[in-house]
Amino acid sequence: MADPTRSRSLLASLTAIGFVVGGGAAAFAYTAGWLSPDRLTPAKVVDAFAPPGGPALGHRRNHAKGVCFTGSFESNGAGAELSKAQVFEAGRYPVVGRFNFGTPSPVAPDAKARVRGFSVRISTPDGQEWRSAQISAPVFPVSTPQAFYELLQASGSKAPEAMKNFAATHPEIAGFGGWTKTAPWTASYAEERYNGLNSFIFTDAGGKDRAVRWSWVPEAPPVSVPADDIAKRGPDFLQEEITQRIAAGPARWTLVVTVADPGDPTADPSKAWPADRRTVEVGKLIADKVEPEADGPCRDVNFDPTVLPLGIRTSDDPFPAARSAAYAVSFDRRTAEAKDYPAK
Repeated sequence: MADPTRSRSLLASLTAIGFVVGGGAAAFAYTAGWLSPDRLTPAKVVDAFAPPGGPALGHRRNHAKGVCFTGSFESNGAGAELSKAQVFEAGRYPVVGRFNFGTPSPVAPDAKARVRGFSVRISTPDGQEWRSAQISAPVFPVSTPQAFYELLQASGSKAPEAMKNFAATHPEIAGFGGWTKTAPWTASYAEERYNGLNSFIFTDAGGKDRAVRWSWVPEAPPVSVPADDIAKRGPDFLQEEITQRIAAGPARWTLVVTVADPGDPTADPSKAWPADRRTVEVGKLIADKVEPEADGPCRDVNFDPTVLPLGIRTSDDPFPAARSAAYAVSFDRRTAEAKDYPAK
């Protein structure tokens, strides 16, 4: 049986639901440990991602379309004030990552990519790893895992009023819905800001804890492209563009850590923290090579957000543990279907 905390990957990150035309489903799934098993299990959540024709065998059940990249994280040392993790000591550490977007189909046209994903594994010389998965949305659609499952059900329902009824009982979805309708489109993975919407705890060398969230801020300035123009692009334009861009020179993102104030909501990813919270730029990620996912370095990496180095741990946010449980189920399924995954 494969170890889901090591180099196997499935179902990374998040996605848009309901508001995105032809969209996918959000990639947060959750554990059954704190909900009655007869009501809900990780397997049921994974099942809910499947499109009407069934899942794409051998592939990730969501964020099924993506491309690998490799590079490095250059820590500037500023993060050592916040966390004792070696990844924040000044230095350069290897990275394996994946650009992706929310869809259960590995052949979906890239114009559907309203919410884009950025998954990262950073390794340090002490043998530890930091795995994370971020998306381009600034908030998550719902506030609890139970609400997420209900959202999956509503978005897959044939009832015409299903999403309207869901929104009426989960008003927090308005923030995410507003973003999907009004946020500008870009034509490159390299121009997106990727947000880690969950809260984690950083512990410094003196034992002090701080609740944080983080974002990867692009060096490339975002260029707004009309949605109608995006719709006219080729089916694989995102992968083609990032491959060509990085072949010409590395793409970079700055890792910005946001520190919570007392009372900030740490268990609810549908709520953004106030814009005046303290931020610390702790380093840069440099992506210098892109490879197709088939047999690429990211294909078998599980971007499980609970794989954390000493100095970082989960908070009271239930979603990271929830995602981890579903990732394990999904990984086992696609591993058993390996013969169905294209060799190249």
